[in-house]
Amino acid sequence: MSAIPIRLRLTVAFAAVMVCVIGAMAVLVYVRVGGALMTSIDQTLRAQAGEAVTHVHDEHGLVDPDAASGVTLAQVVTASGRPIKSSQAGLPPLLDRNDASRSAHGATLFRTVFLPRPKGEWRLLAEPVPSGGAIVVARSLAAREEALHRIYRELLIAGPLVVLLASLAGYALAAAALRPVEIMRRRAASVTPSSPGLLPVSPARDEISRLAVTLNDMLSRLRAAIDHERRFVADASHELRTPVALLRTELELALRRPRSAEELAVAIRSALDETVRLSRLADDLLLLARAEEGSFPLRRERMEVTELFEGVAVRFANRARETGRHVRAVPTTAYVEGDRIRLEQALNNLVDNALTYGAGEVEIFADAKNGAIELHVADNGSGFDEAFLSRAFDRFSRADEARSQTGAGLGLSIVQLIADVHGGSVAAANRPSGGADVWLTLARSAS
Repeated sequence: MSAIPIRLRLTVAFAAVMVCVIGAMAVLVYVRVGGALMTSIDQTLRAQAGEAVTHVHDEHGLVDPDAASGVTLAQVVTASGRPIKSSQAGLPPLLDRNDASRSAHGATLFRTVFLPRPKGEWRLLAEPVPSGGAIVVARSLAAREEALHRIYRELLIAGPLVVLLASLAGYALAAAALRPVEIMRRRAASVTPSSPGLLPVSPARDEISRLAVTLNDMLSRLRAAIDHERRFVADASHELRTPVALLRTELELALRRPRSAEELAVAIRSALDETVRLSRLADDLLLLARAEEGSFPLRRERMEVTELFEGVAVRFANRARETGRHVRAVPTTAYVEGDRIRLEQALNNLVDNALTYGAGEVEIFADAKNGAIELHVADNGSGFDEAFLSRAFDRFSRADEARSQTGAGLGLSIVQLIADVHGGSVAAANRPSGGADVWLTLARSAS
């Protein structure tokens, strides 16, 4: 069934419904016409019975000769059903004993019977006669049966013809309704990563038009994702090529001629620095890739923010001291719930950026707002370029491209990722007094 085209399935379903509808209408017409003809015959019998009663004791016939020569019979019977007077000679009893007795005692009866002579189906009306007995009037149903048979033949011919015409019209309507879908299918078949394009949108504001708009939105998102992945792969390749090239150069220089132990130590130390940088870059890329796959498990725990700050400050104390700077953790009574290792990683990235690109003292502090807690890392340098703030958390984005040797531009992207998986957010701004301020906003845990 699934291999049958939709337009054909719709046509078959429409034809089945039409068969049911037309069949029901045919049955209704047949029954109603039959009932109407029977009602007309019963009314005629009542009129003829009233006339026949007046001729019971006359020498005239019970019914008019025209009626008698047509399809009407009349007979007067006793309570036992014995005929006393008939409209035709040799007419057999029209009522049996039980019906004759009931009619003679005041009952009016309608019956449909089959008579051997005149042969056929007849409609009977029996009414009591004031002088005793009953008057029976019968009218042939041959004309009614012929009319019903003619209606049956006409319905039998017209019904299938109407179903056929309706099915053809339904097929044409289904084809016309699905034509925009076929156009969209052909256009979608031509969509490739190199030529994404968009699907045509029908001017009619119907379901197909809304489907086309939805699919175009999906294609736009997919195109943006493909472009993003292409940039990601290109930037990752570029960032990986630099440390690998430097590492190769250091090793080739070390092997080019015999060197002293001190020269070899310098070369190995330089190669180690590049290896560490390469390892960190690989770890960051792996972390981002796992997050996109939805594989970013968290080990949540309730922790004191001051303890978190102090751990980060101690970790960067020696590095800051070597450059004549200081990392200060501002005490707070706030608590947060999250993965300690990941939150420390986020703060480490922020402090590392502040020490690398900022100036003056680096301050780590918390600020409570609207039931949330903001974890800030601020410095006293020149701050961010205004044009950079809108893309500060993009991957491989750096405020100064000339500093491409100092980082891969993934630090803030990872900070945003960690905030997202904790159900929080990140933001960056320039301080009014000078310097950059970057912070994570997390749900506050009750102290």
